Amino acid sequence: MMLSGKVAVVTGAARGLGRAYALRLARLGADVAILDIDLKGAAKFGEELGAPSVAEEVQAHGRRAVGLEVDVADRSAAEDAIEQVHRRLGPIDILVNNAGGAITDVAKSGPSVVSSDDIATILNANLMSTIHCCQAVAPVMKERRAGIIVNTASTAARIIGSRGSLSHYGFAKEAVVHYTRSLAAELGPYGVRVNAIAPGIMMTARVRKLADERGIGQASQAQRIPLGRLGEPDDCAGVLEFLVTDLSRYVTGQSISVCGGAALSPS
Repeated sequence: MMLSGKVAVVTGAARGLGRAYALRLARLGADVAILDIDLKGAAKFGEELGAPSVAEEVQAHGRRAVGLEVDVADRSAAEDAIEQVHRRLGPIDILVNNAGGAITDVAKSGPSVVSSDDIATILNANLMSTIHCCQAVAPVMKERRAGIIVNTASTAARIIGSRGSLSHYGFAKEAVVHYTRSLAAELGPYGVRVNAIAPGIMMTARVRKLADERGIGQASQAQRIPLGRLGEPDDCAGVLEFLVTDLSRYVTGQSISVCGGAALSPS
């Protein structure tokens, strides 16, 4: 119960990695706010919950929880959601920016053909959502001189996709890394730590369902990974545990790759 008495916010927490983060935080003793654009998103990909909602899964661990349906790419909506969490659960100690993803057409994602609309969609979902939530919690964390922020990068920021695919997703995530480092430098003197997790291919319910359609999550990809398998949500949740506890009390401004070594051999 290393996080007993702490309040955490996880964006994109209704399924997949975000859900794994929320449940890990609850098991560590934190009260958790689940923010997602669709609180029923797990059902779309056949992800089975242990309760009717992720918030209720958190409550089953004996922790307080709130679920808010919100698009954090909208600055006003993100600010309102953070204020609601503050009122209902208390000051926020931990922010995990997980919302986002490669949500546009892979076939039209090469750098010479990707559309302005797709670029805007990816930047809003991945970069601007992160910035909005960080800026919403920063004043209180600075005032309290304590806080932990964990953003979500990706190995796509380091590895070029086949024939340059998902170029806009890669540079959006690289922007998240730079923003993370800049924010860590700004907030460090206030006792606030800011880091990022950079997942490789994680076998969430969404990836499993869309594997053939999007060409991600294939056995051939696992064979090229030094550790010989694709990732699972708990692989990232373990790194999150490190980053939100005193185990990493002298770590800030870092992006930790959780990819089984995929970034070592990008070919």
